[in-house]
Amino acid sequence: MGNGAKAQQKRERGKNEAKPAKSQLKQNEMAKTIICSVCRSTFLCTVKKNELQVHAQNKHSKAFDDCFQGYVEPPPKKTK
Repeated sequence: MGNGAKAQQKRERGKNEAKPAKSQLKQNEMAKTIICSVCRSTFLCTVKKNELQVHAQNKHSKAFDDCFQGYVEPPPKKTK
């Protein structure tokens, strides 16, 4: 058995064991929980407050509280 046959067997085995690709799009859409009250843009729940402040200032020339009234600062991560 030559190296070419081994490679062919490996390719065939890979085809048989192929798993369907999992998409992250649905989870990303569900994670967009922060909404600008002015333009209704959505942001991921992991976005930092200073990025939201930049959005409020650059897009609307308004204060952070005017755009994101219900924003709650996430608790800091625990470090070991």
